[in-house]
Amino acid sequence: MLTPESCELFNQPFFQFAQMKKFCPEQIPQIKADYKREWDNWKALILDVSQQLGTPFAKPHIESWTNGWQVRAHFFAFFKYEYYQNSAAILSIILNRRRLQVCLDWHCYRANRSLIQLQHYNQWFDDFDFTRYADFELWRGDTSEYADFTPASLFQQTDLTLRDDKDFWCIGKNIEKAQLAQLNTSIFITQTIRELLPLYEKCHETAPV
Repeated sequence: MLTPESCELFNQPFFQFAQMKKFCPEQIPQIKADYKREWDNWKALILDVSQQLGTPFAKPHIESWTNGWQVRAHFFAFFKYEYYQNSAAILSIILNRRRLQVCLDWHCYRANRSLIQLQHYNQWFDDFDFTRYADFELWRGDTSEYADFTPASLFQQTDLTLRDDKDFWCIGKNIEKAQLAQLNTSIFITQTIRELLPLYEKCHETAPV
C-alpha cells in the first residue's frame, strides 16, 4: 500500500545521475535503494489492481524507476483493454511528490501509432453526465500534474470546448499525499478505473476496425 512517505521519495534535489555524481555522490547508493524499494511496492500494487480488474484488460504497463541516466520524478503505469492495445487512450496511474492520480488520459507519446485519433478520444465528454461523475475532477491535457484541479460538478458542457485540434481533457480522481494513510490504494485505483470504463469505451465507439 502507498503512504505519504511514498510521495516523499520524489522530493529529490537531483534526478540525473550525472548531477548526483557531481554534487552528492555519497547519497547515490541510498537513493537507488529507496527508489528500488518503493518501486517494488508500486509494481506489486499495480499487479494487484490488474488481478482485480481481470478480463478484458491486458497486462499493465509499469514504467521503470530509472531510464538509465536519471531516476523518475514520478511513478507511472497504465491499463488498456487487450483489444485496444494499439490505442493511445489509457487509464493512467501516477504517483508523484504531491499525490496519487487515476485518470482517463491521452498518451501523446503513442499517438502516432494509435488505432484511434485524438478526435475519437475526445468523444468521451460528448453529452457528459456531470451528475454521475460529480466527485471526479477535470483538467486539460497540458495541465501540470502538480496543479490544483477543478471538480466536474463545477463545469458545464460549454466549458469543455476545445481550444484547437491538439487540445484534450482528462478526467480522474486525485488523492493528496496526506490522505494516502487512510486509503486502501488498491481498492481505490480499481474502483476508479471501473467507474471510468464507460468513458474509456466511448473513446473507441467510432474507432477504425
